[in-house]
Order: sequence, then C-alpha cells, then structure tokens
Amino acid sequence: MLYREMEKTGDKLSILGFGCMRYPRKNGRIDFERTKKQIISAIDNGINYFDTAYMYPGSEEVLGKILSEGYREKVKIATKLLMIVIKTREDMDKMFEKQLKRLQTDYIDYYMLHSINLEQWENLKDNGLIEFIEEEQNKGRILNIGFSFHGNVFDFKKLVDDYDWDFCMIQYNYLDENYQAGKEGLDYASSKGLGIIAMEPLRGGMLVDKLPDSAKKIIENFHIKKTPAEWALRWLWDNPNINVVLSGMNREKDVAENIAIASNVQPNSLKDDEKEMINEVKEEFKNRIKIDCTACGYCLPCPHGVDIPMAFSSLNDKAIFGGMKSNIQYLMTTTENDSLASKCNECGICEKKCPQNIAIVEELKIANSDLEKWYLKIVLRIAKIFMPLF
Repeated sequence: MLYREMEKTGDKLSILGFGCMRYPRKNGRIDFERTKKQIISAIDNGINYFDTAYMYPGSEEVLGKILSEGYREKVKIATKLLMIVIKTREDMDKMFEKQLKRLQTDYIDYYMLHSINLEQWENLKDNGLIEFIEEEQNKGRILNIGFSFHGNVFDFKKLVDDYDWDFCMIQYNYLDENYQAGKEGLDYASSKGLGIIAMEPLRGGMLVDKLPDSAKKIIENFHIKKTPAEWALRWLWDNPNINVVLSGMNREKDVAENIAIASNVQPNSLKDDEKEMINEVKEEFKNRIKIDCTACGYCLPCPHGVDIPMAFSSLNDKAIFGGMKSNIQYLMTTTENDSLASKCNECGICEKKCPQNIAIVEELKIANSDLEKWYLKIVLRIAKIFMPLF
C-alpha cells in the first residue's frame, strides 16, 4: 500500500480509502462476518482510512464493533455531521455523542460536515457550529475538520476560504472534471493546503457497468490491458493533489484488486498515450450530453437565484446515465438553498452573458421538466421531516 501525507496534519493516509456505505448484505441485513473479514483484510494490507456517516444505516455501529477488537489505533475513522437535519447546537452535540457511542471510540480522526451547502454554512456558522467544532477540537475529540460537498465550484471556493479546514471530500473522476467542485475546486482547495479525499471514483460503478460500447472498445483495443476500473483509479492517483481515493467495496474480489492497484501506482506516472486513451473514452460519454455547458459561471448570479450550471450538469448527467440518481442529487442540492430551475422567470439576462450562446431559458424549462419530479420533492420533504435523528 502506498501513502500520501496530509499537508496540514502530517498524517500519512493510504491512497485507497474504504468506503463503508455499501457493506455486503445477507437477507436484507449487513452481513457482519463478511464485512469483518473484508475490513480486517483491508487493514492487514495497509488501508488506514475508513469513511462512514451518521445516515448510512448500521454502518457506524458495525465499523465500531469491528475496530474495537484491537484495530482502532491502526486506522483513521472519518464520519460526518448530517447537516440536512441540524438546526441547533444541541442537535450537533447529541448527534456527535451518538456517533462516538456507535463507533466505540472517544475521538474522530476526520470529521466532516456532510454534503454542506453555502446557505447551511452561513446559517449555522455563527449559530453554534464553529463553537461546536472548536470546542470538540480543543477536547481532542475531533482531530481534523473538513466537509463533503456536492454543489457548484463557486460556492465551494467560498466555503474553502471561510474557515481553516484541514481537508475536504469531493466527487471526482475522469468524467467529472467540470462537475460540481471539479478540477478547478480540487486545485483551489489543494493550493490552500487542504487534503483532498476523492469520492465516486467509478461514479457508483457507472464507469464500469454503463460504459458505452464504443468506450469499451477503446479500452479493449488499447495496447496496455487493464480493466475500466483500474484505468479510472489510476487516472485519479496520477494527480499528486489527491490524498485518498475512496472506494465503496463490498466484494472480496474488489478489495483485493483495488489493494493491488494501490500498491504500485505513482503520481504523474500516466504516459501521454494512456491519458489520450482515457480522453477518448471521456469523449464517448460527452457525445451523449444534451447541453454544451462548460460551467464557466458567466451566467451567474441569476437575479432569481437559479443555479444554472448545476441544472445543466445534472441534466447532462441524467442524459448519460439515466435513472433517478441525478434527480435526487439535484433536488437535494438545490432545494435546500432555493436555486431550482423552476425559479426562472425568463428574464433572459443570463443568455446575454453566455459565451456558448446557449438558449438558457428554454433549457431551464427542460431541466425543470426532467429533474424536478413532483413525487421526488414530496419524498425528500417527508424524508427530511421523519429522518430518525436520535
């Protein structure tokens, strides 16, 4: 296993992190014995970064139980404060205490504000959140503080600049260089000394399971033979600014294969022809997009609050991969800060500023129709109200 050092802390983290959201299951429940074998195998082979969250059902409890059997001091635990349900300082304290109990530990190595957006941060930072962070750090119960993020790069930069973060976690892979925080955000955070944790390296498996046939042929015909998953991981680890690539592994085969890859890959090692091959694969995906938006942000700010780049990137994401994941992620991100496409009043100011000459008003109508499903809005509202907090 290879390791990279976190600039602010000096911690040496395994370049492969173990994502604990997708444990193996049996009869609808977490298969504890299989999970235990996988996690212990990962630790024995050098993985020392384990990522969980309050909202992953059973995840913290299972990880805590396994690590309590003599493994706690060998690893770094990362977990998250569930921002969508946090309203007061009391909420923060109660959730954190419960997480410590679940994880059977008295400190968290890497603690994140889960999928935070700029509005949540502005509302809570002076209403107990910063006080909570600093008090727990002074007690030694939070060793490193960071945030995970799914919004746009402009809000991401503002968050990076507004506090002395140790690290951040963003969605990043060869298809997402211009999606959400993207490469621009990654480079910006790294320049400020933040450690970078990359999630969704395979886009939830889609860069393996949903490769267009034309993209598969490009990989198969390349003179160096590697799997689509290995190329995707190697592309990430080629970037020296990425400290950890998080993989949600739930098969023994995946654990072993990913460990093997992470044991012999170096930054800046991809050759020009390998990069070109991956770019060709990326182009096969891009041929499916609906809107040629580069997320430059010239259209912003919208006087009515619409997050135009987010709407278009989500619409393109849905066009490439299908399903409802793009809808849910879009609604979770934009409903909270009231920046939905449906807020457009067709003023047209954005169209005058767009260097790509996109018919933004008409495309936002499509985004509204395709992304803002009424039944999903209802489900998300109900989930937020009744999500078990304590």
